Parts: sequence; C-alpha cells; structure tokens
Amino acid sequence: MAQPTKPQVTARAWAGVAALAAATFTVVTAEMLPVGLLTPMGAALGVSEGTAGLTLTITGLTAAVSAPLLTALLRRYDRRPVLCALMAVLTLGNLGAAWAPNLAVMVGARVLVGIGMGGVWAIAASLAVRLVPPRSAGAATSLVFSGIAVASVLGIPAGAYVGALWGWRAAFLVTAGLGVLVLLALSVLLPPLPPERTVPLSGVFRLLGDAPVRTGLVLVAFLVTGHFAAYTYIRPVLEDAAGAGPATIGTLLLIYGIAGVAGNFAAGLGAARSPRRTLVLISAVLAATVLLIPLIGGSVPVAAALMAVWGLAYGGVSVSTQTWMLAASPGAREGASSLFVAAFNTAIALGALTGGLLADATTIESAMWLGGGSALGALLTAVLGPAEGRRPASADRRPSEIRR
Repeated sequence: MAQPTKPQVTARAWAGVAALAAATFTVVTAEMLPVGLLTPMGAALGVSEGTAGLTLTITGLTAAVSAPLLTALLRRYDRRPVLCALMAVLTLGNLGAAWAPNLAVMVGARVLVGIGMGGVWAIAASLAVRLVPPRSAGAATSLVFSGIAVASVLGIPAGAYVGALWGWRAAFLVTAGLGVLVLLALSVLLPPLPPERTVPLSGVFRLLGDAPVRTGLVLVAFLVTGHFAAYTYIRPVLEDAAGAGPATIGTLLLIYGIAGVAGNFAAGLGAARSPRRTLVLISAVLAATVLLIPLIGGSVPVAAALMAVWGLAYGGVSVSTQTWMLAASPGAREGASSLFVAAFNTAIALGALTGGLLADATTIESAMWLGGGSALGALLTAVLGPAEGRRPASADRRPSEIRR
C-alpha cells in the first residue's frame, strides 16, 4: 500500500516547488513592471520619465531592507501562512499602483510591493530543499530561482505588451490577479513548514568577513546597478534612437526576454564549471552591448540584434552570481542568500536612481554610458578579484558534508 503513494508525494512536492517558482516570478515581475511602462506612467502621473523611474528605486530599497529584517522577525512562524500574507501585501501594492492618481499614492503602493517582494524572495529561496528528497534539492532550488531569472527577462516585456494593449494600469491589475492565483497555489500546494531554526540577523553579516563573499556582492552591485541604470530607461532610448513605437518596443523587449531565458540556462551550465569565467564573459558582453546601443542602434533591426545579445548576457547574471555566492559559502547558504537578496535589490534601486538622475541632468542616452561603465567595473572585479572558492561538491549534499 505504501509503494503507490511515493509518486503522489513526489508530484505534490514538485507542485509545491513550482508554486514557489511562480511566487518568485510574480514578485520580481511586480518589482520591475515600471521599466516597460515609464513613458505612459510618467505622463499620467505628471512627472518626468526619470522621476517615474524612481518607483523602481523605492521598491528595490524597500525590498533590500525588508528581506533580512522580515526573515529575522518572522523566523518563528510557519512559512506557508507567512508567504501567503506577503503575497497578499504584494497584491495590495499592485492594486494601489493600478489606481494611483498621483505620484504620492504610487510611492505608497510601491513600498507595499517592496515589502512583499523582499520577504517572499528571501524566504522562498530556502524552502525548496524541505519539499523534495535530498537528491533533488539542487534541482528544486534551481527551479525556484528560475522564477527570478525568467521574471527578470520576460516580466518586463509582458507588462509592456499589456500596457500597449490596454493601458499601463491594466498591467498592474493583471499582476495583482496573478498574485492572487499564486497565493491560492501556495496555500493549497505547500505543506505546513514550521521554522527549522532561528537565525539571528547578526549571523548573516558575519559572512561579510569572507573575501570571496564580498567579491560576489561587488559583482552583483556592478552588474545589476549598471543593468538597471540603462535598462530602466531603454524605452525612451529606443524611442529616440530607433524611432520605435509602443508595439515595436514590446517586440524588442520580447526578443530581449526570449534571449534572456536562453542565457539563463546557458550561463547555469557554464557557472557550474566556473563562475569566474562565466561572469567575465557576461560582463564583457554586457559592457559592449549597452555601450553600442546609443551609437549604432538607430535602426530597428540593429536595435533588435543588440537587445537579443543584451538579453542573452543579462539572463545569466542571476544564476551565475548565485552560483558564485554558494561556492563562496557552501556551509552558510541561507545567510549568503539573504545578503544576495539585499545586494541585488539595493543595486536595482541604485541603478534606477543614478540612471534617472543622470538622464534628467543630461540626456537619456547617458544612462546607457553609466550602464556600460558599470559592466566594465564588473569585468575588472571578476578578473582581478579573489576566487569564488570551491564549488559545492553536490547541491544535494548537506553543508556539513561539503569540504571547503
């Protein structure tokens, strides 16, 4: 009688992992939704494109602060209701953004999105290994993180398409609806997940004493800051450089997204062998592509080719930097993940902020120069910085079994 239940248990466990992946996809999509909607958002709210880009900055900063704090404050509670509550907060934020009549209301809504996003990302990252057998822990964790990678490259063009069809407010409404569906999936598919241990906030920051960990965080800072300094303002850049309209913008962002998904899996294979070599290649390609768009991206075909290469390169950033961090601290994966979430979202906020300030002070194309220069900084860091450390012998082994 026990034998037939094993496939059912396994199927339910993987359904729970898929729900976690859907959650990470939804929260990251919600965070970055304004990127493809800057022009109509700014016009409706009566602000410049650079100011509209600050809605991304606010969300990123909120997520960066809330990720470690919520993980520590909610460490004694069952993870299933915690995730459901955080998804509810995210949904309220998206509904508020869809309704926002002015910038002040939009800022408040985006703070709610940041709280939900930071908490879900930080908590979901450590749950996959509790849902599946030990031999499948690595694959399950990769699937959960794939939601982040896919959202980074497909969430923005999807939002831009919805905005072009039905208006920018509809994009936030659709994301709110997706949040409700994910909340229901989490409540049904996840088992009770009581906390395994309490992790004080101070323990996370001790990892900063490790040089490979610091190097990984610097790589995240350069790559993500540079990317969002440029990509947050890609719509007006493409409008100016290539004369692209809303439908063409959506197509170009979709090309970027499809290439990014391919880049995610390709970089995952490369990073499993050598995170350093993979990040050197990614940094070099990103720097060249971002710097070339304002120079030679004056026609739609050339812009499409450059966007495809950009997506291919940036699609690998998340998985490659995550692999670096895990290799740098194989015995403290949860702590490294918390630092990664904080650094990633701080970099998103910093990129959107600095790109917006530079765009408003000079020209919109200057955000691209900043993005390319940051990618060059990542290239130098990857080449000259300390090694990432030994790769974990297997993602399925316990931290105590991994020899550094």
